[in-house]
Amino acid sequence: MTDGTDNSVIRLWKRRCDGSNGPDESIDAHARFLPGTGNRYNTASVKPAPTHGDYRTQVTSFVKSLGFAWGVGGVLALLLFAVYRLGRYAVELGELSLSTLEWVALIISILYMSYAEGYKGFHRSFAPRVVVRADYLLRNPRPVLLLLAPLFCMGYIHATRKRMLLSLGLTAMIICFVILVRILPQPWRGIVDAGVVAGLGIGVLSIFYFLLQWKMEPGGLAYPVEVPRELQREVPGDT
Repeated sequence: MTDGTDNSVIRLWKRRCDGSNGPDESIDAHARFLPGTGNRYNTASVKPAPTHGDYRTQVTSFVKSLGFAWGVGGVLALLLFAVYRLGRYAVELGELSLSTLEWVALIISILYMSYAEGYKGFHRSFAPRVVVRADYLLRNPRPVLLLLAPLFCMGYIHATRKRMLLSLGLTAMIICFVILVRILPQPWRGIVDAGVVAGLGIGVLSIFYFLLQWKMEPGGLAYPVEVPRELQREVPGDT
């Protein structure tokens, strides 16, 4: 009697795994028990095996996320590297005795570069567009753009003429200050460098700020992506 019941349960079990139900609903309750045990089995936990399409979707999603991280992370790495290389000259000011004029020049350098480079250059323009362009890349991945994601996020490639000129202008300004720092003696080297580092630091913080905004409200950043006009249709909601 027990063997017959177990065989019936096993048949029902196989039938359930095949996706078919038996005609007798009263026997269905037996299929909720594992054969040979008294343990109840939750049929809702039976999940279909992942298909090839599922794996492809997971890989695509991973590549998109990797492109986003590479784009934003690459920009942050470049800015932080510049802060590290230039910051040492500013740190040397702590070992020098500055005159009143030099102190005034230091304060003006930090305030001016914080506003011109940090706030107007980075916070109002460069930083939010790094994030929205990374978001565009996340939704519209292309092999070349994924490979060159930091350059794309900075607006050097695959951008409108205006965006490329503005991005190159900001970079040229930073390079000019770097060259100027090299030819100046201390403490003026450190004074100019302190201002540049302050602006770059605000730029780094601004990118994190807009990343947080993007994370809290994806698609909520009201900044144009500024890709070439023929590709504007690929950017939902872009103006």
